[in-house]
Amino acid sequence: MCGITGWASFHSDARTQAPVIEAMTATLTPRGPDAGGVWLGERAAIGHRRLAVIDLEGGVQPMTDRPDRPDLVLTYSGEVYNHHELRTQLRARGHVFRTRSDTEVVLRAYAEWGEAVAEHLEGMFAFAVWDERAQRLLLARDRLGVKPLFWATVDGGLAFASEPKALFAHPEIRPRVDADGLREAYSLLFNTGPTVWSGVREVEPGGVLVLDRAGIRERRYWQLEATDHTDDQDTAIERTRALVGAAARSQLEADVPLCSLLSGGIDSTVLTALLADELRRREGPDARIRSYAVDYSDQAEQFTGDVLRTGHDTPYATEAGAFIGTDHSTVVLDPRALLDPEHRKAVVVARDSPIGVGDMDTSLYLLFGEIRRHSTVALSGEAADEVFGGYPWFHNPKALAAETFPWLLVTGDEAAMPLNPELDLRIAEFRDDTYRTALAAVPHTDGESPAEHRQREMQHLSLTRWLRQLLHRKDRLSMAQGLEVRVPYCDHRLVEYAFTTAWALKSFDGREKSLLRAMGAGLAPDSVLHRPKNHYPATHHPDYNRGLQQMARDALASEQVRALADETRIKPCLDTPPDRLEWGQRLRLERVVDLALWLDHYQPELAL
Repeated sequence: MCGITGWASFHSDARTQAPVIEAMTATLTPRGPDAGGVWLGERAAIGHRRLAVIDLEGGVQPMTDRPDRPDLVLTYSGEVYNHHELRTQLRARGHVFRTRSDTEVVLRAYAEWGEAVAEHLEGMFAFAVWDERAQRLLLARDRLGVKPLFWATVDGGLAFASEPKALFAHPEIRPRVDADGLREAYSLLFNTGPTVWSGVREVEPGGVLVLDRAGIRERRYWQLEATDHTDDQDTAIERTRALVGAAARSQLEADVPLCSLLSGGIDSTVLTALLADELRRREGPDARIRSYAVDYSDQAEQFTGDVLRTGHDTPYATEAGAFIGTDHSTVVLDPRALLDPEHRKAVVVARDSPIGVGDMDTSLYLLFGEIRRHSTVALSGEAADEVFGGYPWFHNPKALAAETFPWLLVTGDEAAMPLNPELDLRIAEFRDDTYRTALAAVPHTDGESPAEHRQREMQHLSLTRWLRQLLHRKDRLSMAQGLEVRVPYCDHRLVEYAFTTAWALKSFDGREKSLLRAMGAGLAPDSVLHRPKNHYPATHHPDYNRGLQQMARDALASEQVRALADETRIKPCLDTPPDRLEWGQRLRLERVVDLALWLDHYQPELAL
């Protein structure tokens, strides 16, 4: 896992701009603390920061096809889990390898298949290849969008990077925000393509972008498709077990210490059990995987349920760790750590965005920092809810009947910082238009029942929108600590199978995630298997609420913040006693604090 950046331009000589590519690359040092390098050619400049995970000595980047006068230059982030199989295929086609890294497999795969290279890769990745022969730059991103990849135009070409902050180190790209950017950020619709930053876009998940002298062109090499599903219940359970198991096994490879995130929910517990079993098979019966959970100093005594949380995680995580046989640790955080201005700023800078989830982001950032002291790679249960139908909106008649994005019924305007009405952003209209566009992209099969039709819409929206912001959060906060997080439930073969599976099979026991629960029998304690869905934990300590209110008051002292925020809707949150502050009120305050930090750090031009 690494950070990539660079540009290609047909109007300038990149060889004269070494300080620019070096500055762009330096912004990504947290993503790649182990090494860095740049390559300069006449029409392209390529930068790389490396987090060494596989072939620590041989995987140095930018990587070229030959040392002198290369034809191909690659900068690559991620992991390709089928690189051993691809290496065998490519050797049979005459390719000679100098390293055992998956990076070189991607380079040789491009040499063999050109613009079709991404279609042969299985894993999470974002990369750029400069082809000197064709005078062509290719950008590619994995199917689910696990790894980020941003781009913006420059004179005669484009620049790219793992994070927008690297783009802003290029003299032609400035941090600028207009009304469209604020709508994208605060509507909570999670479009892929446009960003909060004017002129900065994402490469689509499952997409490639090509720049050559003819211009820029984009295409999708993968997207979800609807097909008829004929498996019965027993077959579907076995197929799911095989797919989840294969994904877990394929993602255990690393030349550095590896661990699992174990929250005490069914997703992470089943995954951790599969990983532990495979590790014992490879290394012997005494092998144990490390596992980690996060908790807050007040939870045991002061846990309070809310719209997202049904119970305290720690007892379940501890029980699951003992059941599986992991070396389990719980990272306990207190209000002071969560309120620390340096921690809050680090999170906002990692995201490059004013939109986050407050203490849940800060705690995840601190958890990853603690994990990084012992491990370089962590495996996470992210995406199981989207894949197997775990969210409340899959099962709530009101959500199923609503003509809007289902998560807005949970978050709604409570989760979005209220913006100054004088901005006239017309977010409600934007949401309606975007929802219609999103539904038009959902594939269907002939003869679907109305119920099946609606559930396919819900799953498509969840996989192509809601999941993407969770993956961004996981990537940016983990890589800010130099930690690689892998997500086996995002294996595209598993996602494809689950998407085509009939809803009746996903809910055959009358509950959420029926297939996962059935295949997980024996892998997790019954208490975990049958536990209701619980979201990522949040602190309930009055001291945190009190400190947050003060930070929000300080934020509102900024003229820029007051110009963007609706003070009349924020003031009641400031006046509420700390021990009575509700989840939605608190999240409004979190948004105000993050906005102030974001404005202060980036000093963006506001073109409103």
